[in-house]
Amino acid sequence: MDTKPTLAAVDDAAPLTQDELRELYSLMAAVRHLDTSAVAWQRQGIIPGYAPELGQEAAQVGSGYAVDKARDFVFPTYREMGVARAMGVDMVGYMSTHKATWHGGLYKPLESRFAPIQAVVAGSVLHAVGWAHGQTLAGLPAGHLGVALTYFGDGASSQGDVHEAMNFAAVMKAPVVFFIQNNGWAISVPTERQVAGGSVATRAAGYGIPAVQVDGNDVVAVFEATRNAFAHARSGKGPVVIEAMTYRRGPHSTADDPGRYRTLDDERIDAGEDPLERFRKRLLADGVADEAFIAAAHEAATAEEEAIRAGIEALGPRPGSEMFDLVFQETTPALESQAAAWREESEHV
Repeated sequence: MDTKPTLAAVDDAAPLTQDELRELYSLMAAVRHLDTSAVAWQRQGIIPGYAPELGQEAAQVGSGYAVDKARDFVFPTYREMGVARAMGVDMVGYMSTHKATWHGGLYKPLESRFAPIQAVVAGSVLHAVGWAHGQTLAGLPAGHLGVALTYFGDGASSQGDVHEAMNFAAVMKAPVVFFIQNNGWAISVPTERQVAGGSVATRAAGYGIPAVQVDGNDVVAVFEATRNAFAHARSGKGPVVIEAMTYRRGPHSTADDPGRYRTLDDERIDAGEDPLERFRKRLLADGVADEAFIAAAHEAATAEEEAIRAGIEALGPRPGSEMFDLVFQETTPALESQAAAWREESEHV
């Protein structure tokens, strides 16, 4: 399914160990439990909104697992909870955004190497290319470059920002991996109605960027494709496009009703086999794991979800004055005037 120019495999890449395969399953189980719980939390009024990723666990965990947190940086959208979890981001801090406690999350982006959550469609793509270009300007030798990994969907791929980002990255050979989760839907519009040709990966050839279309429901395949892409970009050869073909099994967000544009029968037919169940069967068939391990993984995921819920419910409101503190590196007279007016009205100072 490769497009031209093709992406070479990493010759000396070691296969995943049995411990790593089991870890991938545990991560996917943790993401599944937290994701379905977050939808319930929204219905219960614990958080005001959430963007589910049911069915996309393999695409997110597999790609996030390939990140080198010592030098790479990830630029997410609002739907990359699975990537954050795979990278070890503090999940109470991550979920604070969905509680509207703090814009971008209370976790520490510089330490976690996971940029603030981005709600602007395709906005994170531009940020990623800028950071990646900074790596080339720093004069780091080939093989030592940090790589930017940026996520967006098939719907966002139609934004002009994506064209500008890919063109700039290709011309400047910026070390960036464009990771498209093609989940079949741009909110309520199917991919075939908004992506000419039906594939985002084929567009990469127009920029001279190597690309690969991968089975996004196969966590190992996603990991290997992402690892190859990182090796390519890190060596100074420029950007790579990965299109992970998956399916959004739930709504676009908790404010969406997918029953308005597809039926449950359509969803069952088009979604294919559940990626978590598919990986479970593989591990059992290969003798990598047994049912006791599978049960323990889900028990741990349940306990983790309960701890995260408790942490979210314990979050108090942030000081309103913070909205003026992080706007500019150096404050402006207009901002100071607004802050003073807010303090007078809200705090009667």
